[in-house]
Parts: sequence; C-alpha cells; structure tokens
Amino acid sequence: MAGAVLSPRAAGRATLARQHLLERTEAAAEAEIAHLGGMQAQAPLAPYVGLWTRLSGFTTDELSALYQQRQVVRIALMRGTIHLVTAEDALAWRTLVDPVIERGTQGAFGRHYRDLDRTQLAEAARELTEQEPRTFAELGTLLAKRFPDRDPAALAQAARAQLPLVQVPPRGVWGESGRIAHTTTRAWLGRDPLDKPDLDAMVLRYLQAFGPATVMDAQAWSGLTRLREVFDRLRPSLRVIKGENGAELFDLPHAPRPDPDVPAPARFLPEYDNLLFSHADRTRVNPHGYRVPLFPGNGATLGYFLLDGVYAGLWRVERNAAAGTALLTIQHFTPLSAADREALTGEALRLLAFLAPQCAPQIQLSLST
Repeated sequence: MAGAVLSPRAAGRATLARQHLLERTEAAAEAEIAHLGGMQAQAPLAPYVGLWTRLSGFTTDELSALYQQRQVVRIALMRGTIHLVTAEDALAWRTLVDPVIERGTQGAFGRHYRDLDRTQLAEAARELTEQEPRTFAELGTLLAKRFPDRDPAALAQAARAQLPLVQVPPRGVWGESGRIAHTTTRAWLGRDPLDKPDLDAMVLRYLQAFGPATVMDAQAWSGLTRLREVFDRLRPSLRVIKGENGAELFDLPHAPRPDPDVPAPARFLPEYDNLLFSHADRTRVNPHGYRVPLFPGNGATLGYFLLDGVYAGLWRVERNAAAGTALLTIQHFTPLSAADREALTGEALRLLAFLAPQCAPQIQLSLST
C-alpha cells in the first residue's frame, strides 16, 4: 500500500472488522476478551452487552462461569481503569501499566504520602487482602490502624497502586450482587504478574484489536508514554499507511482492512466500551465529535449505539416489574431514515431478548434536543 492514504472512514471500517462489529463471530467469550485486549469493566455488567453485540450465541452464563472459574478477572490496567481481561493478560500486563496507575494515584493523593514507607504499606496491604478479600473502605480502615494519622482512602489507593488487586466474585456475575472486594493475583490466580513483561507484544495486541493506529492512539489506549521507540523497533514488521492528516498509521500486515463502503449494521454498545475511548483521534468512530457520556452504574442498562459504523446516539433500558415490560429508549442525535429506524428497532428487540427475556419488549425512539 505504498503511497496509499487512509481516510477516517476506512480506518473506522478496519477497526470495526477487528472489533467484530461488522459481523458477529462464533468465538468463545474468553477468546473474544483476549482478542479485544480486554474490555472496560468499571461498570461490572457492561461486558455482557459488549460480548453479546460481538458474538453469536453468547449467554450470560458463559461469562459468569469464566469469573467463577478464575479464567477472567477485573483489575486496574490500561489508563488505570478497571478492565475485564483473561487471567494471562492480567499477569502479563499489570507490571507494564504500574507507572500509569502510580501516576494517577500520586496526582490525586500524593500529599497524603509524605514520609510514608510505601514498601511497608504494600506488605501490610498484601497481608490484609490475602487473609480475605477486602473492600477499599475496609482496607483503608485496617491500614490506618497500622499507619495512624493517615487518610484511610489514600492508604487504600496506595495499596491499589502497588499491588495487583483483582475484584472477586460475586461482583460482576450476572444476576448476583456483591461488594467490591479485592485480593491479590497471587491469592486469586496463584501467581504474581510477570517481572519482565513484553511491551512489544502488548502493542501488537492493541493493533490487532484497534488498528490501524498511530503512536498517540496506542498511548491513549494504554495510558503509557514514550511508545514511539516501540513502534520504531517494530516498524520493519508492520505496514505503515498515511492518514489523511499526514500521520503515520501502523498496522499488522495481514489484518483486515475492508472497503470503506462495506455496510456496517446497527450495533448497541455498553457504557465505557473501548471502541469509543481507545484512539487519540476518534474521528473514525465519532466524526461529528459528539460528547460520549460516562454513565455511573452497574452496567447493562444503558450505553451507546452505532449507525453506519459511527457513534449516533444513546440507549437505555427500564424494566417495569409490575407490568412485566422492558422499555428500550433510543435517543438519536440526528433524524433517522426509515431504513435506520427499522435496523435500530430490530437490533433493539434482540438486545431486549438478551437483557430481559421474561419481559414484554417495548421500543421508543426520540430525537436528542
């Protein structure tokens, strides 16, 4: 592709293909989580919708079993945010992103750490969380007894930065509720993260799921800095394409890059879906620059949707137990054609059949004002 210039629309179609948003795949949930390089999961049920929209035949039991069998975990990783990843990726990547988490923790709580022995703190926090999983409130209170006159919340956050803490079930298991309790990978998975992780392999995994991409894009996804030297090291094995703005887009040589006019079906994404947050230049999926709200909550009741491969609006599900109904409201940013209304309504009915199979489905479309 020497001399080729890739438009944002073409880059978007390439990313959608890798994200399995042009066509659902038959992959198992664990394999898909690995393929995607993890899924944002601070809203613990959000990945269920993210997998449903990408996989054929996905059921909630499949992901719930992976949590309970310790094949996947929720842990602070890229950008310092909670991600759902395979156990192997948690161990392979946590050390790489430690500086990201430490930087964020210092920025928010650094004033509380003056003259604090962080090594002793980490040892104490490991002992406490390996005795039994602890919430941050519990952990902070217990640490404050050993480190008096310190802010408990700051102590708990210091422990989060220094230890690879995973959030244990039932948190994240479909149909169950539970407190946000943490223990170490050593206690939960039987291993500590790798001492010598492979940053090059992590960057290649990013391109597999989100390419073609710039150095700045990879840094936006990971939270890491100074990745230029990694891309320069990998350059001989990568394909380099010029973007319309002149930036270098790096890609795996044999990764899919479909025609930019390939149809992209309507797709519903959960809150925090990485598709919308994993590039510095997001014009491939958000060409109009619409605000992407960060909803608080447990997930699986609201999110975003795509039309023609781009971010086009919001959705929300409300259940009425007394009436036995589930209403899915679609808030679209621009007027819809008849074909778009039909596509959205059809996909919305399928989503409701997944989220609320015992409820009578109702669909409501409204134009954002």
